[in-house]
Amino acid sequence: MDAAYLSALAALAGSVTGGLTSLVASWLTQHEQFRAQQLVHEISRREDLYKDFIQGASKLYTDAFEHDKAEVSKLVNLYALISRMRVLSSPAVIEHADRVARVIIETYLAPNKTFGDVREVLDNDAMNPLREFSNACRDELRKHRSL
Repeated sequence: MDAAYLSALAALAGSVTGGLTSLVASWLTQHEQFRAQQLVHEISRREDLYKDFIQGASKLYTDAFEHDKAEVSKLVNLYALISRMRVLSSPAVIEHADRVARVIIETYLAPNKTFGDVREVLDNDAMNPLREFSNACRDELRKHRSL
């Protein structure tokens, strides 16, 4: 083979190798950026879902202290949020969300509380049924951020 052809083939092979290396590096970079964006979006969805649940459950729990009758539509909304969590969240988060809903229903079924009655409840976790739920959510979000 002529030296000129050998030089040309070597240059061509080097160009192809460099081009492929650049292409693969670019593809990997884009893939990682897309994956990071998906993770941020997923965490944001969960945070919004957990925030909506905490706000709704807090309002219902307060209402349950003051009233005997629940508005079923509000309870349905709370259970709809739990159902959305079943798609996105870990079993621990769902279990704690179910417990919060049960505490709210039990509170509606109990006698109404006055502000003076609240003082007795402050010493135990019954006043804050969302604590364990919040802790489970925080643990799950930390786990996803570390991926």
